[in-house]
Amino acid sequence: MKVGNSIYTVQIVTKAFELLELLSAHQGPADLPHLAAKAGMTRNKAFRILMTLCEKGLIERDEVTGCYELGYSSVSLAQKMLKHSSVINLAHPVMENLARRHDEAVYMTVIKGDDVLFLDMVDCEQQIKAVPLVGRKFPFFTNASGKVIKALESRELIEWLSSKKQGKAKKVPDPEKLASELLVIRANGGVATDCNGLGDGINSVAVAIKDYAGKVIGAITLLAPSFRMVQERMENEIVPSLTEAAALISQKFGYTPCATG
Repeated sequence: MKVGNSIYTVQIVTKAFELLELLSAHQGPADLPHLAAKAGMTRNKAFRILMTLCEKGLIERDEVTGCYELGYSSVSLAQKMLKHSSVINLAHPVMENLARRHDEAVYMTVIKGDDVLFLDMVDCEQQIKAVPLVGRKFPFFTNASGKVIKALESRELIEWLSSKKQGKAKKVPDPEKLASELLVIRANGGVATDCNGLGDGINSVAVAIKDYAGKVIGAITLLAPSFRMVQERMENEIVPSLTEAAALISQKFGYTPCATG
């Protein structure tokens, strides 16, 4: 069956994964009408897929409300994936040191298409902190982590945004402004900051991570409430610390600045 540009894609499997992604992004349980509408399918088809996923333990259905949420098998599968991820294995110890040093939440993020995925986290001991973001995706242009990765990936994106072309750029509120911002991030060697990009009152700093070929493979991100993450602290404490940590993780992946210019 041909779906999209691939002759190998099986539509029902694609829809099953789409339903799983919807549930992972939804705050709390979701009902059948909501999931069917979001996935663009009939309630009957959505119900059959959801019940199959329930049978496999990937999701659970509340018998009283009829609502669905991720099951324990999904959590177990995610944990196994993270356990075998080289990105997580190499970055996590460095993230732990950062979290202890600054007592703020530290994340490892990667790009998935036009979204940034929050892949791993080391939390802080603060009483007031942001809602955990592990497993969540955001448009790259809404936050420092997505911007820093895209800024260093290729100049083609920046040139495309600057050209005022339509199409996907219509999702970006101000393509020219974003292009200028990405150029600044690129000139700064891969450091980005943002205020309110991940929620009201949340500030973050992100630094790119590279592999042995100089390819950007992700970013390490520290975020905190704005009353703790003031501009002076971001510039004088957090940015230097994250830059050092990102360099250490990149070195673990074989990156040497002199080798890539």
